[in-house]
Amino acid sequence: MPASDYSFLKLPRTLEDLQILRDHLETCTSDYTAQVLVGYCMVYIFMQTFMIPGTVFMSLLAGAHFGVFKGVALVVFTATAGASSCYFLSKLIGRPLVFSLWPDKLSFFQEQVARRRGGLLNYMLFLRLTPTLPNTFINVASPIVDVPYHIFFLATLIGLVPAAYVTVKAGIALGELQSIGDLYDFNSIATLFLIGIVSITPTLISKSK
Repeated sequence: MPASDYSFLKLPRTLEDLQILRDHLETCTSDYTAQVLVGYCMVYIFMQTFMIPGTVFMSLLAGAHFGVFKGVALVVFTATAGASSCYFLSKLIGRPLVFSLWPDKLSFFQEQVARRRGGLLNYMLFLRLTPTLPNTFINVASPIVDVPYHIFFLATLIGLVPAAYVTVKAGIALGELQSIGDLYDFNSIATLFLIGIVSITPTLISKSK
């Protein structure tokens, strides 16, 4: 590859792009470990902050390049940092955007948050653990519906771990993936929903009492 060829330095949009990026990173990580790590974190946080699609590819890359345990820690850290940045950005300027893009989802979310103030952490954990609402929407809408930041932060930090583990682990076998749809089969989704239901059970029990 010519020294001036930087075509691989782009946000991965396909599994093929991701494979090329991983191969190039492997050749330079030994000499530039800190730079690669910092660059990865900056790109992931930037994508999360400004709602740029493709973080699933970054999570796969973490598994392929850093392994399961380091990869999960890295993904959870960067995803939480990026979600937090998105939360505060939305708090400043996001209200018109949320009302125009997701009016129905926002009304539903606002109603649910208002009803579950007593067990809001459990409810936010449930949302993070399950694909009930998109994570991007949760990041942007939470400050609009008055979800306190400490609740948002804890739910994000804890709730993203299972999905991060599934994606990062899949990244280790990157060559075997045929499509992104292979990541979340029925068993994976059912497991995430089961964990989510367990997380919200204390709230349901307290309401029944």
